[in-house]
Amino acid sequence: MVPITDPKIFSLHGRGLKLDTKADIEPYLTGFDPALIEEVHFGGNTVGIGASEALAEFLGKTTSLKVADFADIFTGRLISEIPQALQNICDALIPRDTLVEINLSDNAFGGRSVDPIVPFLTQNRTFQILRLNNNGLGPTGGAVIADALLQSAQLSKKEGKASNLRTVICGRNRLEDGSASAWAAGVQRTWRTRRDQDAAERYPHGWYHRTYNTFSEKGATAMAEVLKSWPELLTLNLSDCVLADEDGDVSPIFAPLAAGSNPKLNHLKLENNNLETRTFELLAEAIPEVLPVLKRLEIQWNEFDEEDEIIQTLAGILQRRGGKVIINDDEEEEEEEKEEAAEEAKEAEAETKPTVPEPAAQTTIEKATDDLADLLSKVTIK
Repeated sequence: MVPITDPKIFSLHGRGLKLDTKADIEPYLTGFDPALIEEVHFGGNTVGIGASEALAEFLGKTTSLKVADFADIFTGRLISEIPQALQNICDALIPRDTLVEINLSDNAFGGRSVDPIVPFLTQNRTFQILRLNNNGLGPTGGAVIADALLQSAQLSKKEGKASNLRTVICGRNRLEDGSASAWAAGVQRTWRTRRDQDAAERYPHGWYHRTYNTFSEKGATAMAEVLKSWPELLTLNLSDCVLADEDGDVSPIFAPLAAGSNPKLNHLKLENNNLETRTFELLAEAIPEVLPVLKRLEIQWNEFDEEDEIIQTLAGILQRRGGKVIINDDEEEEEEEKEEAAEEAKEAEAETKPTVPEPAAQTTIEKATDDLADLLSKVTIK
C-alpha cells in the first residue's frame, strides 16, 4: 500500500522496487481511484513485462492524467524485456487526451527499442512536453523519434489543428549529424502548424539550449541564421559546444548577436567553448548597444584570465545594470546558494507573517459599563 496523501498524485519515485509481475505492483495501486489521478511518478524503480501490464490497465482507467513520469524504470532489465514493457505503457497513454507531459528519460532502451514509442508520439497529439534525455538513442533512434514528431505534425495539419508540442528534451543521446536532417524536418513542421497562433506562441523560443554539442563552421553559420529569426529569445545556452578552435577565431554565431538580432536576451551561457579575447571584445562592444536587458553572462572554462582587462570591462557593464558575469564555478555556486536562501527566506516569512488579531469580545462588566454610560447620557437635570 502507498499512503494516500493526495488522491490526485500516485508516486513510487525513488523506492528502488523491483516490480516483475502483476502481483508485485497491484498492492501499490490498491486504494487509488484512477479517475482522480492527475500525475504518476515511477522513477527509480524497475518495471518488468507483467508489472507493466497491470500498470497499463491502471493508466487505461485514468480520465484526468496530466503528467506521466516513467524516467529510469528499466534498470537491470534485459533488452528482450524492455520493448514489450515500454509498449504496454505507451499504448495505454495514447487515448489520454488530458496528458500534458511524458518523461521517459534515463531509460537505456537505445535505438533498438525505440519503435514502441512511435504509436504514442503520432497518435496522442495533446501532450505538450516530451522528455527523452539520456536514452542512448544514437542517430538511428533519434531519427525514428524525429520522424514520429514530423508525422504527428502532419496529422495535426490534416485535421486543421496546430501542434500542441511545446518542449522536446532529447539531450545526451549522441544524435549526431545522422539524425540532424530528420530533427530539422520534424521541428520545422511542428512550429509551422502553429503559424496562426498569436506572436508569442508563434515564436516558441523563450529559451534555447544546445549544450554538449559541437558546432562545425557550417553548423555555426546555420545557427547564426536561425538566431536572426528569434527576436523574442530570452535565454541562450551554448555551453560545451566548442564554438571556437585553438586559433581564437570568433564564431559566426556572435555576428547576429552583435548586430542586435535578439534584443530581449537576458541570459547567455557560454561555458567551456575555447573562447578568447576577440570574442569577449565583441561582446563588450555589443552589450551596451544592442543587448540592453542582458543581465547574466556565464563564461567559465574559456581561454582568459580572471584579471584580464576585457573580462573586468564586461563585469562592469553588467554590474552597472544590476547583472553579473559568472567567470568561475565558485561564483555560480554562490549565486545558486543566494537564490535558494532568498527563496527559503521568502517562504519562511510567508509562514510566520503575523495575522491581525480579531477584536476581543466585550466582557460582561465592560458591556454593563457601556450600557450605564448610555443611560446617563440621556439624563437631564431640571
